[in-house]
Amino acid sequence: MKTKMVNPFIESKKACDVFINHRGIDTKRTIATLLYDHLSWLNLQPFLDNKNMKPGDKLFDNIDNAIRNCKIGVTVFSPNYCKSYFCLHELALFMESKKKVIPIFCDIKPSELRIVNNGNVPLKDLERFNLALEEAKYTVGLTFNSSKGNLSDVVKNASEIVIESLIEMESEQKIRRKEVESPIKSGFGRPLLLVRT
Repeated sequence: MKTKMVNPFIESKKACDVFINHRGIDTKRTIATLLYDHLSWLNLQPFLDNKNMKPGDKLFDNIDNAIRNCKIGVTVFSPNYCKSYFCLHELALFMESKKKVIPIFCDIKPSELRIVNNGNVPLKDLERFNLALEEAKYTVGLTFNSSKGNLSDVVKNASEIVIESLIEMESEQKIRRKEVESPIKSGFGRPLLLVRT
């Protein structure tokens, strides 16, 4: 009798609840990983590149797929965030997909977010990135100052906002499903037939 081995690392193929967009050199070992671990502990399916991907995975394919299939995004803005093509690409994909994004401004103010273009960003991407960044600047988020703040507080607050947002989204989906499923009733409690003329 043969047994089939199941690979536990095929997480990136599943739809995730929350995609964590961040600049690795600034926040991977702090907010991003702590948030991932906390959301996992709460039985959610977060996506963080170094936790969900494995050697050999196609970077853009996996990340783009995770963003398109996630329910919500958390973007951790930091001083080096706007220097990363990948971060800006992910942010633009969130905004283009009309996903809800919860910003965390870590050691940076929204007004300080500016794209750093050393001539290596194609013009069409530069326009996408600027539009996404402008939209994110005017989205209410959390702020965190690493020299004064408590990491556990910002992680807890972000997690609570994610959970509230997911519950809200689920409620809205249930309402829409009920509206689609329930027939229009006449004043006598019977289905009303609509005839086009």
